[in-house]
Amino acid sequence: MDKKKILVVDDDQDLLRALKVVLEAHNYDTAFATHGGLSIDMAMRETPDVILLDLGLPDGIGLTVMERLQEIDSLARIPVIVITCRPQHVYKDVALVAGAKEYLQKPIDNAELLSAIRRILADPALIERKNRTRPD
Repeated sequence: MDKKKILVVDDDQDLLRALKVVLEAHNYDTAFATHGGLSIDMAMRETPDVILLDLGLPDGIGLTVMERLQEIDSLARIPVIVITCRPQHVYKDVALVAGAKEYLQKPIDNAELLSAIRRILADPALIERKNRTRPD
């Protein structure tokens, strides 16, 4: 079975280091982008299985990143888990409508994050979409 790749889009270097350790300890490959502008290029180059996306990026475009991902056929299939310190009562519904599959509040609970990733990767609809988008 191929290792699954997780693209983490966040500007917090400490969080990036911590997530790298946690994700790689659970047999995931990792890639990182520290601002929204780089995240689309990284997603196209790395073709991750899941994207962890902070809404509070320095260029302020977390929600715009999700919208752009949905507009690009080759990226629209990639599930997004929002990881943010933004208030859930304000942003959760907005993020889910924009395309997020999960919304996790910072500080991140590692067990909750890993559970969300496993749940998403096991989703039969995701597996079918990935199979349809693979070149023959």
